[in-house]
Amino acid sequence: MIKKMIKKTLSLVAFILTMSSGFACTNFLVGKAATLDGSTLISYNADSYFLFGALYQYPAATYPVGTMLDIHDWDSGKYLGKIKQAEKTYSVIGNMNEHQVSIGETTFGGREELVDSTAIMDYGSLIYIALQRSRTAREAIKVMTDLVTEYGYCSEGESFSIADPNEVWIMEMVGKGAHNKGAVWVAQRIPDDCVSAHANQARITTFPYDDKANCLYSEDVIAFAREKGYFKGKNKEFSFSDTYAPLDYVALRACEARVWSFFRKIDPTMDKYLSYIKGETAERMPLWIKPTKKLTVQEIKDYMRDQYEGTELDMTKGIAAGPFGSKLRCSPLTFKVDTVEYVHERPTATQQTGFTFVAQMRSWLPDYIAGILWFGVDDAATALYVPMYCGINKVPECFRADNGSLLEYSATSAFWTYNWVANYAYSKYSYMLPDIKKVQAKWESDFNALVPAIDKVAVGMPETDARIFLTDFSVAQAENSTAAWRKLGEYLLVKYMDGNIKAEKNGKFVQNEAKIPPTIIRAGYPETFLRQMVKENPGLRVKTTEEMKNRK
Repeated sequence: MIKKMIKKTLSLVAFILTMSSGFACTNFLVGKAATLDGSTLISYNADSYFLFGALYQYPAATYPVGTMLDIHDWDSGKYLGKIKQAEKTYSVIGNMNEHQVSIGETTFGGREELVDSTAIMDYGSLIYIALQRSRTAREAIKVMTDLVTEYGYCSEGESFSIADPNEVWIMEMVGKGAHNKGAVWVAQRIPDDCVSAHANQARITTFPYDDKANCLYSEDVIAFAREKGYFKGKNKEFSFSDTYAPLDYVALRACEARVWSFFRKIDPTMDKYLSYIKGETAERMPLWIKPTKKLTVQEIKDYMRDQYEGTELDMTKGIAAGPFGSKLRCSPLTFKVDTVEYVHERPTATQQTGFTFVAQMRSWLPDYIAGILWFGVDDAATALYVPMYCGINKVPECFRADNGSLLEYSATSAFWTYNWVANYAYSKYSYMLPDIKKVQAKWESDFNALVPAIDKVAVGMPETDARIFLTDFSVAQAENSTAAWRKLGEYLLVKYMDGNIKAEKNGKFVQNEAKIPPTIIRAGYPETFLRQMVKENPGLRVKTTEEMKNRK
């Protein structure tokens, strides 16, 4: 299981369980010249069966010289050691700081022998400490790589999306083995007019090690591979991914497939890589591509909801989708039949998402107004992306980490509200998803219309007042939309109770004077499913009157 940030109180046993649960997490990256308004964008579905989705906050602070910071593993809560605290830190909301620096990640694992369990810095601590200490993406890269050099890197191989209002980078990092402090890594800047993506498989292959303006790397990234016997060719032939995280079929079908599905939406010629995804051809997809049109932040939100619709990998089709096209697949990701191993399709939008975001960074406004973390919880396909300005000074109650937990239901928690709606919808997905999409589209359309007006008002205010104003706006949108989602859940329960459907007209249920529906729609099953049922159990056929007469 690819690991995500969970409450520090979770036990090491839970951590071990996550390791066997399946691949997780997806990031998209978009340069400023590839967007319609000039924003930079990165997105993140944080996927884990053990993740309670919440919006975390780190206020700006100053510390006395010599202060030490305790480091706890973000997955297990295990104490790892102490590092020197910075004298000054910046405020952070979720995965974006007050200077609009944003970071996401996906775990690719890589060579097992390169995990250094004796080190102090894990991937989650790297992310949130870098956010507290960096004003630009390049600074974040330096902070993260300096930390692993000084304190060691204890996580598996990791891909990071790192961005600010002007630059978008992908960095891939893997440890050097037990008691071998440091990490080997490569970071490449995504061209401004291009997009990239990663989804639990290392994607940097060869890289321009002479282009120091757009490519950074550890000095020993190639030498270490030679030392370990992983690589023997010429430097220009060195591929980070092929050396430190060789592809297997699951990495293609469950990980690279998500990148392919995103790429094909913005450049139809990428369809040709379906054969690569299926393990039939070896040519790898490029690290980045240029979209055929400029993208909007709303389109990236919608791409994060991808379930392979319209392709032969479509999660809503086939026997595993059941009669009503459910994308829900029971874990684990792989399974065996007669000793042969198989893998479920693994889309970008998945039920085990804890939280999801699209980080939007804008260079033409003051930072505290310009940065918006479009934030949601649970399955992106059925969630809302709510605007959280990076300059806000408190987290909405519905998104708080202490409002419920993975083992404790809270009626005011967005995580539990969205899970309630999604889990009910999985049972009759082909019917309920369109109802959810209508409400989803209405709210997000309203958000998109409101943000420019809110920007304009905030720009005209002193910064202190603007931060209060943006906080009130963000909190109100989160709380109001969560309340609306509770109403949506009630509506779906009434409409689809017991597998039947209540008729509607002009947005209201049809009823008589006694408020009883005169018509209940018994939709039954799709014909393809009925045919499968009778094939498996021909005894379901109703015998004719003549056959009944001829009984012995």
